[in-house]
Amino acid sequence: MRHHNTNKKFGRDRKQRKALLRSLAISLVEKESIKTTEAKAKELRPFVEKLITRGKKNSIFTKRLLKAKLGSINLDAVNKLTKELAEKYKERNGGYTRITKLTSRQGDGSPMAQIELV
Repeated sequence: MRHHNTNKKFGRDRKQRKALLRSLAISLVEKESIKTTEAKAKELRPFVEKLITRGKKNSIFTKRLLKAKLGSINLDAVNKLTKELAEKYKERNGGYTRITKLTSRQGDGSPMAQIELV
């Protein structure tokens, strides 16, 4: 039974899924718009929105927490979350991302989507 087990597996084990979400989140924060599969975009949305909400409270604890979530190497993404994006979404209570469906991928026909920061 899959009670309370709502995350997608993506054919990967736990560490690979975590690394995938990290890399997608870092790309989205840095570029503010990425093109990926629809399932990955839907899984990425709550992950990134929680990071942005956390980044709105600019403190040392918050920066350490974001570094732990995104990996300690990516200080640029953490700084952008706590400075630029926190200022941009200061008055907004949620809904920082938008998912737009695109045409299917040519090679395997998987549904594609573009996820972007509003």
